[in-house]
Amino acid sequence: MSHSFPGFNSPAVGFEDPQAMLSACHDRVQRSLDLLGRLVEHVDLHGHDASSRSAAADVLRYFTLAAPLHHQDEELHLFPLLLAHGSAALVAQVERLQHDHAQMESLWRGIEPALRAWSSGVTTPLTSPQRDAIQVFRALYPPHIALEESSVFPQAFALLGPQASSDAGREMQSRRGVGHNAGLDKDRV
Repeated sequence: MSHSFPGFNSPAVGFEDPQAMLSACHDRVQRSLDLLGRLVEHVDLHGHDASSRSAAADVLRYFTLAAPLHHQDEELHLFPLLLAHGSAALVAQVERLQHDHAQMESLWRGIEPALRAWSSGVTTPLTSPQRDAIQVFRALYPPHIALEESSVFPQAFALLGPQASSDAGREMQSRRGVGHNAGLDKDRV
């Protein structure tokens, strides 16, 4: 096969800086979305092979394990604080992000079966609704990430302060089942 789907390296940040960790997760999200796009193009042009099975497994693993943890981090540690103490504009931004999370989860439920089949070697073609879901799923994340990075994260971590931020980082780490001072597991970031 002339195309390859390289793996990922884990971000070089830890839970002691949860804002940087969440931003590193966004880098991983974008790489996974890019891989999903390349995977669909590859399968359309060349069919399935060992590389496409591996790429499908990588995308499946990321959006089944890591993305829900990332959303949970935001939903538990940042959004409630901003909804309670933010300006009307900030509350509207957070509500938009919550809506995005629900839409992302719904879209993923439509995409996941195809990737699960592909990763196990079943060469089921994508349905038209799955193709549409992949397109919307991939388009939904960049503006979502941009809003979090430019506005929501800075304001949330300013409100959290150092101690609460540190506590949030420890809870994020615990939720992933990783030990103290451990690096980030690529499947959980």
